[in-house]
Amino acid sequence: MNRTIAETQITPQITLKLVHGDITEEAVDAIVNAANEHLMHGGGVAGWIVRKGGRIIQEESNRIAPVPTGQAAVTSAGALPARYVIHAVGPVWGSGDEDQKLRSAVENSLARAHELGIHSVSLPAISSGIFGFPKDRCAEILLDTAVAFLAHHPDTALREVRFCLFDEPTLKAFREAWDRRFGSSSNHTETG
Repeated sequence: MNRTIAETQITPQITLKLVHGDITEEAVDAIVNAANEHLMHGGGVAGWIVRKGGRIIQEESNRIAPVPTGQAAVTSAGALPARYVIHAVGPVWGSGDEDQKLRSAVENSLARAHELGIHSVSLPAISSGIFGFPKDRCAEILLDTAVAFLAHHPDTALREVRFCLFDEPTLKAFREAWDRRFGSSSNHTETG
């Protein structure tokens, strides 16, 4: 079961949450998939999403691929609790201009959620797995980019943006980035 580790109000209407758990179990309107340009979901988070959500996710992805690095595309979510999967193509570490490409992938993911008019979205640590992006740097960029996006889109229907992290090293990197950005004790919760 996924567990909220920390949360904070960005505006009176919008909450950011740090969640420890499995993104395929997130009961949100959309989850974000850390995808490659060809939207071939064989391994990592992408493979897990297709295994749990069903072949329809890959079939829909095949019809819209390729998606350039830094961009995002939407498919249905198959059998997952979410309604949509937003496929964000993050950078491979060492490909050049990685920070900006990751920022763009996050911005475009949130832009797709905004365009869909949905209320909740959950993001993984894009590019920090098999793409090799340093976890601490990824955490800083994802948090900063989400806050900036929400500040620039006060009209958004989004009410909850979640960062769902599965493994302990990634969770630790995000907790440290969260504490630096929002403070430690006052924003932490331990709810299920």
